[in-house]
Amino acid sequence: MMFYIGVDIGTTSTKAVLFTHEAKVHCVSHVEYPLHSPLPMIAEQDPEEIFQAVVKAIKGVVEKSGAGPDEIRFVSFSSAMHSIIAVDESGLPITACLTWADSRSKAWADKIKNEMNGHEIYMRTGTPIHPMSPLAKIAWLTHDCPEVIEGASKFISIKEYVFHKLFSKFVIDHSIASATGLFSLADLDWDEEALRVAGITRDRLSQPVPTTWHTDGMKEQYAREMGLSVRTIFVIGASDGVLSNLGVNAIDPGIVAVTIGTSGAIRTVTDRPVTDEKGRIFCYALTDKHWVIGGPVNNGGMTFRWLRDELASAEVETARRLGIDSYEVLTKIAERVTPGAEGLLFHPYLAGERAPLWNPDARGSFFGLGMHHKKEHMVRAVLEGVIFNLYTVLLALQELIGVPEKIRATGGFARSPLWRQMLADIFNQEVEIPESFESSCLGAVVLGRYALGEIEDFSIVKNLVGTTHIHTPVEQHVQIYEELIPIYISIYRKLDEEYTGIATFQNKWANKPLE
Repeated sequence: MMFYIGVDIGTTSTKAVLFTHEAKVHCVSHVEYPLHSPLPMIAEQDPEEIFQAVVKAIKGVVEKSGAGPDEIRFVSFSSAMHSIIAVDESGLPITACLTWADSRSKAWADKIKNEMNGHEIYMRTGTPIHPMSPLAKIAWLTHDCPEVIEGASKFISIKEYVFHKLFSKFVIDHSIASATGLFSLADLDWDEEALRVAGITRDRLSQPVPTTWHTDGMKEQYAREMGLSVRTIFVIGASDGVLSNLGVNAIDPGIVAVTIGTSGAIRTVTDRPVTDEKGRIFCYALTDKHWVIGGPVNNGGMTFRWLRDELASAEVETARRLGIDSYEVLTKIAERVTPGAEGLLFHPYLAGERAPLWNPDARGSFFGLGMHHKKEHMVRAVLEGVIFNLYTVLLALQELIGVPEKIRATGGFARSPLWRQMLADIFNQEVEIPESFESSCLGAVVLGRYALGEIEDFSIVKNLVGTTHIHTPVEQHVQIYEELIPIYISIYRKLDEEYTGIATFQNKWANKPLE
C-alpha cells in the first residue's frame, strides 16, 4: 500500500495526516506548542520547538500506520502565513518566530500605508498593509532593532526554517511568498520597491519556487527519526488558507469557503491575481493558474473560548459533571434566545482585527446591553458577532466577484448546528458543510499528487469531498439580521479614534502596578 502525508504547521500545533491512495484518512498525529504573549503586542514562538513538533507529528503517523519508509510516496506541506524569523548565516535563529498575531510593527505598518506608497505596494503584492505582514515586521526589525539586523543573514518563515533544517536549502513557495507583502504577483518575484521599504536586498530572502517544487535527500538523522527514507520526496506545498480551499473543493468560480477555527477567513479562487482598490482583501497564490482572494479575521473560535473561560465558570462545571463538552452547554443556552439576542450586539475584536477593519487597535464591545439581557443573551451575541464580522468581509468580496453561488463552511465551529444555522441566516444563503475535516492537509496531498504528475488537475477533489450537512436560511431570522447588520457596521465605523485611544491606554498600563 502507498501512503501520502499532509502536514499542516499551525499557530498552536502541527498536525500530520496520513492518507491512503483513495485519500481516506488512515491516521492523524498532532503536537501542540505554546504561543508566547507576555504583552498585548507580542505573539511569538520558539522556531526549534515548532520544528521538533513537525518531526514528532510525522513520526507519529508513520508509527501509527506501521508503514515502511518505501510505502510513503511523499510528504507535502501546509503552513500558517506571515511568520518571520531572523536567522544567521548558518540558519540558526537570532529572533523568535514572530507570528501573524504579533503587532509590534504597527508604527511601521502605519508609516508604510500613509507615507511610503503602501497602497501601490499592496496592489502589486496582494497583502494588505498591516502589522501581520512580514513587510511591516522586517521594516520594524531593520530600522528599530539594530541588535537584530547586525547578526541577521536572512528573514524567513517557519516553513522555510523547517526545510532548511531538513535539506540545508533556503526556498520559499509562491504561496507563502505572496503573503509577505514583498512579492510581485505579476512577476512571481520579489518586488523592488517593497524591498527598499523593508530595508533589505533580495539576498536576505529565500529563493521563490512554485508550490509544486519538491526535493529529496534530507539529512539522515531526521529521516531515521521520522521513520522515512532519505529518498522520501518532500513537496514544499502552500499556505494553509489556499490549501483549505482546495481541500474542501472550493476551487471553482463562485464557490466561497468560510473557515472558523481559532481565527477565521472567507476565500474564493480566481484564475488571475485580483486586488482591491479599497485595500480590504488579500490575494495569495495556490498555483500560477489558481489565486485565492478573501479576507482573514483574527477573532473566530478564540472569542468563544474567551467567553467560556472568563464568563462561564458555572457552565463549565456543569459540563464537567455531566461529562459533556462545555461548548455544547453554552450553545444550548444560546439556543434559548431568539436570533438577534433581543438587540444585543457584540463586536468580537478581542485581538484587534484584520479584515474588514485592518486595525490592530480595534477592541471588542457589547452594544445595546439592557436590564432585560441575561448571560444567555451575551452568549448568543458573541456567537452572532463572529458571523456578523465574517459577513462584512463577504460584502467586500462580493464587490469584486458578485454574490457567491455556493458557500462551503469548515472549521471547529462547523460541529455546532446552531453556528451553522446562524451562518446560513446571517449570510442569507444555503451553507454546505464538507465531509473533509482535514482540509489543509488533504489540500497539501492533492497538490503533492499534482506536483508529481499523478493527476493532471484538481478535479479529483470533487470525488474526495462529500457533504455532511446543508443549512438553508430561515426567512424570519433573515429579516431580523437584516435590521441589525447596518447597525453593527455603523458602530465600528464610528469608533476608529476611540479604538486608537483605548489601545494606547491599554498598552501604556499593561502589567504596570500602581506605586
